Amino acid sequence: MKGPRFSRVTIGISSCLLGENVRYDGGHKRDRFVTDELSRYMDFLPLCPELGSGMSVPRPPIRLVGDPDNPRLLGVADPSLDATAQVERYARRAVKTLAGISGYILKKDSPSCGMKRVKVYPEKGGAAERKGSGVFARILMEHHPNLPVEEEGRLNDAVLRENFINRVFVYQRWQQLLEEGLTPARLIDFHARHKYLVMAHSQAAYKRMGRLLSDLPKTRIRAIGEQYIDELMGALARPVNRKGHSNVLQHIMGYLKRNIDRHDKEELVAAIERYRQGEVPLVVPITLFRHYFRVHPDPYIEQQVYLQ
Repeated sequence: MKGPRFSRVTIGISSCLLGENVRYDGGHKRDRFVTDELSRYMDFLPLCPELGSGMSVPRPPIRLVGDPDNPRLLGVADPSLDATAQVERYARRAVKTLAGISGYILKKDSPSCGMKRVKVYPEKGGAAERKGSGVFARILMEHHPNLPVEEEGRLNDAVLRENFINRVFVYQRWQQLLEEGLTPARLIDFHARHKYLVMAHSQAAYKRMGRLLSDLPKTRIRAIGEQYIDELMGALARPVNRKGHSNVLQHIMGYLKRNIDRHDKEELVAAIERYRQGEVPLVVPITLFRHYFRVHPDPYIEQQVYLQ
């Protein structure tokens, strides 16, 4: 099966993860999965908010202090060093230049780049609580709420990694759709091609999106498009469980029922069940489906991104 074509995608990334010596101690935190694997499919736009805001390398270390919802960036050794305003100013300028990226990988635990569970220290001393987000990360996610964002540490989890990569490529296709010009026909086609991917994440979301597209006057296409992408990226942000994948695979199997014999059907059913029980990874039934659809092509399934 041919399926949709995938082009290289550009994502933002914390510079230290690429091996750039921008950290407070003059070192880096190169992530080999990023540099050796993801680089085969993605181009990176590196950014270090601390260096970008004017700090030197090396520099005194800083940490989050105060209210977890709005902490300050203070020096570890010298709390009178307050870098909050300069990093926030830089962040608000920088995020406005990132409209062309399709995702972002942040450095975990960083007081500027950590996505979540960053240590926040009480103003009057005491144990830190993991309740914060880095100053730059918070502004990035506020300004680009639908942008797929993940931390490099969480990419070690196969489920979270697959989820992030899927979201990046879906978001890239959405950006390409907007560049071509959003029309009712193009939006409906986009929705149809992502049907089974969305259903795997949330059938309820798929139904809500379908109702949203049931009436598409040209005069409201922009507003409906904004609602649609909010709903879509919100649904995809929830990792799929085995039950969701199994349900979708059973739906897709219906497109083969007239073309394969009883033994082939039994093989597919067994592969789905073994996946559902956790005995094999998802790639096992997916590979089997791709084989049968190469032998028995289906125009609708060829356009689905799910089996890609």
